[in-house]
Amino acid sequence: MPDRRKLSESQIASALRTLKGWSVLSGKLHKEFTFGDFIGAFGFMTGAALIAEGLNHHPELFNVYNRVVVDLTTHSEGGITGYDTEFAGRLEKLQAR
Repeated sequence: MPDRRKLSESQIASALRTLKGWSVLSGKLHKEFTFGDFIGAFGFMTGAALIAEGLNHHPELFNVYNRVVVDLTTHSEGGITGYDTEFAGRLEKLQAR
């Protein structure tokens, strides 16, 4: 299981080196994914929902047509944790399918 403790700035910076296209925005891991159409975006969101349930860790997902914006933070810890970096990594694998 990923670590639920809040990560330090250096730990976050290290994680970002392995998470292509992710950044920190307003204290959250952030990325915008773009797909060919609404069905592609919605399919990605469905996959993200299944990952979320498996981790019992739920992201902020925003969708407009072919775009999905993802923001990850662990509210109970007041910042980014290992759960967020793990989730981001799994979303990267999901998009690659």
